[in-house]
Amino acid sequence: MTGGDEYEKRRAAAPRSRRGARPLAELTGELMDPILRRKAGMTTGLVAAWPGIVGPRLAETTLPEKLQWPKERSNGDAFEPATLVVAAEPNAALRLQHQTSEILSRVNGFFGFYAVAKIRLVQKPVARPKRDLRPKIRPLGADDRARIEDMVARIEDPKLKSALAAFAAATLGRLPAK
Repeated sequence: MTGGDEYEKRRAAAPRSRRGARPLAELTGELMDPILRRKAGMTTGLVAAWPGIVGPRLAETTLPEKLQWPKERSNGDAFEPATLVVAAEPNAALRLQHQTSEILSRVNGFFGFYAVAKIRLVQKPVARPKRDLRPKIRPLGADDRARIEDMVARIEDPKLKSALAAFAAATLGRLPAK
């Protein structure tokens, strides 16, 4: 066996690691999964996939809290599915209750096996504050206003002129100051 063959053999047996930047969600998932698994019996994957499982309306007002696995196995080593505890706001609890069978099948599809047999609802506040995704607009200076006036000076129609001036002000307000 040559030195090159030895190198290739070791390289093939070694676990592959990614070089360079990694997404923050991937790193936090690696850190949080063992803690979440120990405390709540589930992974960050279920929490992250929750909006896709329940849909956008229920995702805002519900959140999976934990998986409760049976303490005593009644029939030896046979697997018994867990109960998924879901926190829900009162206005979403009834809707979630009506969609329980569909959500159960989606959760089990997420896990890839019959992992959850039933859902237990816990009513409490869940709503997360919505982020303001609108861009920040800075106040315009005198030079910006003069620049806008110069741009729209040749336009004769007053409605079009004011609309274009407002559009230019909004556009310039989003740009960083010079």
